[in-house]
Amino acid sequence: MAVAAYASVINLLHVLDQIQHPVRRRLLPNTKQIETLQEKVHFLQEFLELHSPTKIEGIEDLVKQITEVANEAEDVINSHVVDQLRQEYEHKTDDTNDDHVVNMEFSSSSFCQDIDKVIEKIDSIKEQLLTMVKAEGKVAQEQQPPIVSVRAGSSTLPSRGKSTGVVGFDERLIQIKELLTRDQPNLQIIPIVGMGGIGKTTLARFVFQDKYVVEKFDKRVWFTISQEYSVHEILLSVLHDIGVVGDLKNKTLAELKLQLHQELSGRRYLIVMDDLWSTNGWDDFKSSFPNYRNGSRVMVTTRLNDVAVSLGSQNTYTMDFLDEDNSWNLLCEKAFTQANRSAELEEIGKRIAKSCKGLPLAIVVIGGLLAKSNMTQEYWEFVAKKVNLLVSSENDEDCSKILLLSYNHLPIHLKPCFLYMGFFPEDYESKVYDLTKSWVVEGFLKPVKGKSLEEVANEYLKDLIERNLILVCKRGSLGEIERCVVHDLLRDLCWRESQKEHFASIPKSQAINFIDLKEDFIHEHRCYLCRDVDDIHCYRNKSFGYQLVTSIPSRVADPQCYHHLLVKFQGYYNELPIYTKLRRLFVYTFKELPFVFPSTISQLWNLHTLFIENSSSSQVINLPSEIWKMPQLRNVSVRVGGFYLPQIDKKDFIVQENLHTLVGVNDFTCTKNVVKRIPNLKELKIAYYRRDWSYYCLHNIAKLHKLESLSIGNWKSTFAFPCSLKKLELNGCRIPWEDMTVIASLPNLEILLLYDAEAMEHSSLTHEWINPVEGGFRQLKFLLICGINLKRWRAESIHFPKLEILQLRLMDKLEETPSGIGEIETLRKIEVNRCSSSVVESAVEIYEEQQSFGNEEFQLFIDYKRYQT
Repeated sequence: MAVAAYASVINLLHVLDQIQHPVRRRLLPNTKQIETLQEKVHFLQEFLELHSPTKIEGIEDLVKQITEVANEAEDVINSHVVDQLRQEYEHKTDDTNDDHVVNMEFSSSSFCQDIDKVIEKIDSIKEQLLTMVKAEGKVAQEQQPPIVSVRAGSSTLPSRGKSTGVVGFDERLIQIKELLTRDQPNLQIIPIVGMGGIGKTTLARFVFQDKYVVEKFDKRVWFTISQEYSVHEILLSVLHDIGVVGDLKNKTLAELKLQLHQELSGRRYLIVMDDLWSTNGWDDFKSSFPNYRNGSRVMVTTRLNDVAVSLGSQNTYTMDFLDEDNSWNLLCEKAFTQANRSAELEEIGKRIAKSCKGLPLAIVVIGGLLAKSNMTQEYWEFVAKKVNLLVSSENDEDCSKILLLSYNHLPIHLKPCFLYMGFFPEDYESKVYDLTKSWVVEGFLKPVKGKSLEEVANEYLKDLIERNLILVCKRGSLGEIERCVVHDLLRDLCWRESQKEHFASIPKSQAINFIDLKEDFIHEHRCYLCRDVDDIHCYRNKSFGYQLVTSIPSRVADPQCYHHLLVKFQGYYNELPIYTKLRRLFVYTFKELPFVFPSTISQLWNLHTLFIENSSSSQVINLPSEIWKMPQLRNVSVRVGGFYLPQIDKKDFIVQENLHTLVGVNDFTCTKNVVKRIPNLKELKIAYYRRDWSYYCLHNIAKLHKLESLSIGNWKSTFAFPCSLKKLELNGCRIPWEDMTVIASLPNLEILLLYDAEAMEHSSLTHEWINPVEGGFRQLKFLLICGINLKRWRAESIHFPKLEILQLRLMDKLEETPSGIGEIETLRKIEVNRCSSSVVESAVEIYEEQQSFGNEEFQLFIDYKRYQT
């Protein structure tokens, strides 16, 4: 329940921040009351962060109450804000409404009373929590420190079932043995890193018991750290196992550490520290490991990449999943004997092994289960269909608890993001861009001063990857993470824990039912990310005028789905449905019908993302001026056709601090007022179709100091760019090659995309790029030139010192790929697609030269196929 409570509390804090924004503050009858509420909610947040892992008797009921009161507070605030916005809208559209002021006052009075009730409930919860913690502290002081069981020494190694060899670990064993025994006299630290169940301890055990390793080292010590441990007890056990006799229990910690140091001195030793969870564990013991330059080694197993990095080792060994062949071999070793192996079972067994997704722990558990079976095809087919369920349930001690350790070790602020992964389908590869945006939308992220929520989300993702809970499955051309996934067993763990925590049923949205007026209406379903989201259809009905028609059933399992809404418009309409907690809205239009966005959009006061996809490029969306009164808005994107930004009302100036993305803006006018409105914009995609160039004030774009990605279409001249740019795309822009010095001087530019529009071919611009700037493009890694009427291009390594990838497309007039490009030390790939034969031939020459230098990593692609001699 603590994770659900924490998610609700963090979400409420976001709502409280939003309601106190200047544009919303006018809706509050008592700002002091909201500040008081905010202070008390911060206490709940800090309590959950401090005590979430603590098992305090009776606390579960209070944690449940925290979830309920946080959701109640959000509902009260949401209801009040929507009432106020609706009454304001109705008052503006109906001047005869004399009851407006009375209704507003009545609503405000009721709101204050409801907030007071919420504050009283939080005070009651706070008092009970403090009493429980105080009582728990007294009990803890009276109790003796717990004796933590440890496994140490060379004879008491962890064991899991039978082991007749190193099936699936042969190559790994050889690699680790080489690291242990190579001719390096200094003490070496060798971390073995990987997710829970991937075989770190098993590999370490095989190495520890290997005959050659046994002979190589004078002393071998194995001890398990785990999440909770006693340094004193571990030292006692280790000293006992290496043969130290006498009364050790009465010695101090410092004396025990010194004695272990003395016992190891002068000897070549091997220490295995199994299951290290923090750098503290290393710090507690490292003083006992002498370095006499005699080839001693310390091997550490850990699930956390950052712990491995902190050890300062150059020999980190990362455990990968087993391939299909090794998975099958390991399953055979565990499931079959010579007598019961058959071709029929082998065919099913290979499917079972594949379903384990290369995780040795899953294979061992399933193999043990099959070995105890009656070896019938029917039973093996049953197992093949239920692999994940059986792995999770049949051997809880060896599997589920091993994986659960990683989850339990997470700080509470990461748990909602991790549990969110359980809602995705099996093997679903999440786009990092969408995943992090979803975490922002759901309100999971704890604000960090000086950072955007998107930056916080990326840090959370990196942390979960470092802990080997989320796996990278695809990287971009420059090494950036594009897609990620969780192993099926971890996905199942997420789903089970979310049910235990009631995480999937946090009531954050409303379900609204509309009558279906059309008999032949076919209700469609669409899944956005991990949510089942119904399409909402708007169309014109002859009998009833303009109607919104949908049917949204209440989902107890997952009412959060209404944070993401898909709307299809099939006709004219007057206003949007007020899904008041809606945070992400997707709109799809139809080609045969005109589209005008309603002014009631500002009543969607929680909206973060507005995405519109036009079915016709000739239809341009006109957004209402109310869009500038939505301070929560973070992303506005229109695919196909684009949109016009409305004029800014100078009288009602609001800074859109959260707005990070504007994609698809037509004829963007970059006045000083616009720049002041969007100071934190990071991504901007614009195109120009009217030719009044001076009117657009595009020179002001240099004042967007946080802009990282800029795409411009159909511009005619050079202008200053912000120094913060990392990615620049120019499509059909008539910028003379000699003016590229402006772009070359950008200090952070990593990606440059140059596309042609037909206007380029008819321009009088020079067709030569002869003098790129020496010392320019200092950070450029990716260069694409596509369809531009360029004939001669001279480039050396000094012009693009860090270029990694060059792509040339549709360059039928270019004379050659510059030979100097091949001299760039960082270059690793050239792609030439649908270019002239001379461009291809010169690219091949560069490739052959790289091969002659022994650069086997260099790649050449011709017409999307990899070239090989």
